[in-house]
Amino acid sequence: MKAEITIGHEMSGADVRFDIEELLATRLLVQGNSGSGKSHLLRRLLEESAKMVQQVVIDPEGDFTSLADIFGHVVIDGAAYSPPEIEALARRIREHRASVVLALEGLEVEQQIRCAAQFITALFDAPREHWYPALVVVDEAQMFAPSVAGEIAEDTRRMTLGAMTNLMCRGRKRGLAGIVATQRLAKLAKNVAAEASNFLMGRTFLDIDMVRAADLLGMERRQAERIRELERGHFLALGPAISRRPVAVKIGPVQSGKIAKVGGLMPLPEAAPEDMEQLLLSELASDVDERPSPPPPPPAPKVEELAQSIGSAKAEPPEAPIDLDGPSIAEQVEETILAIAREDGSTFQSASALYQTFLLRCRSQRLIGPLPDMGEFRRRFAIASSGIDRLTQDDRQRVMSLAAHVEDDVLAPFLAIAAANIEGESAPAEEELARVYGSSSPGRIRRLLDHLEKLGLIVIREEFGGGRTIMVPGLEQGVN
Repeated sequence: MKAEITIGHEMSGADVRFDIEELLATRLLVQGNSGSGKSHLLRRLLEESAKMVQQVVIDPEGDFTSLADIFGHVVIDGAAYSPPEIEALARRIREHRASVVLALEGLEVEQQIRCAAQFITALFDAPREHWYPALVVVDEAQMFAPSVAGEIAEDTRRMTLGAMTNLMCRGRKRGLAGIVATQRLAKLAKNVAAEASNFLMGRTFLDIDMVRAADLLGMERRQAERIRELERGHFLALGPAISRRPVAVKIGPVQSGKIAKVGGLMPLPEAAPEDMEQLLLSELASDVDERPSPPPPPPAPKVEELAQSIGSAKAEPPEAPIDLDGPSIAEQVEETILAIAREDGSTFQSASALYQTFLLRCRSQRLIGPLPDMGEFRRRFAIASSGIDRLTQDDRQRVMSLAAHVEDDVLAPFLAIAAANIEGESAPAEEELARVYGSSSPGRIRRLLDHLEKLGLIVIREEFGGGRTIMVPGLEQGVN
């Protein structure tokens, strides 16, 4: 007999069932914009399987602590324990097969990420005799497995990506089945998302997320609009643990947590304006924190000391006149980005480190005016590092028109391939492709090319002699 639960029902009324044993082997990815019903879906899944399998929930917003009221989950407040204690708790959880909710809402974002990473790593590193089956649910997974460097420190990003990759890629042999939920597929690291074989896709509006969701569901891209039209609590489901074909499912009701009211409004208080004013202003001083009064100002200097100080002060050198015929701010910004891109090893650095270098140089050059934000800088840096500046103006325009919708993290290698095509080369040199991509790993380069080909951006033709031709559709190839 299969260990199945009912997650919801189709439009026809037929139940949509979830095979928990298959889920343990194949993992799950949930995606949907805020308000699409992701938390409701996860809660339904956890409630229905609570008596079947151990559950570990990474909860950054405190949404799932109410599971303890009905189903006996142990709530662990991440802010109350030190890192060694968090790791020790994770080992005990695996040993005693306890279902827990790791509540992280009391921590700052970077502390949440570090705490969750250490917790997941300790679950993963548990002794072999404690490798019992468990569902590990990670809500807001784009925080813990970001696709690009953001505001967090680079060592924190490496730690959390390593933990999430281990969970999704190698956790199965240790009994850990990852369930990750995200608002944005484009913000979730691809090597984490790619390990899931089951998908539940809710309402999303951005084109890039709709296309990725449609690709994962095996739908044609013209059908992606269907994802935008999904109602709250409705998902498209696919995977060996659910269905071999995409099915539309309405998630069933839950027992724990607060029931969200869609479009519900509360009546405003009926107090008269003067009564409301009295409520707001009366005894206001009693609600103000008692703060120590500021220290008294220092005594004024004596006239003799002030005169002596003025006499000994050196005159400031006059500011250099503004060169009205010099390069504009935009041109100087572009030159700064290009200079950073041409430095040895710059493409191997994180985007956040490069951006800090860029801002420092702009300040040292006294560039005053609107500067590119982090996202714009990443794209302009990718263009500058790709080497397309050696092409003619017309050729650059042709290449950039094809790259208009290419993601920032693969833009530089795509442009390098396109430039090689225009110059009549079969493919850019391996070392050049590694340089612009910022990796010396042949395996990563192969996966990059496979990814670009799956996106339809390039066409790869392998030759019997071991050679390889990479072509960009839409460009006239210089070689046959």
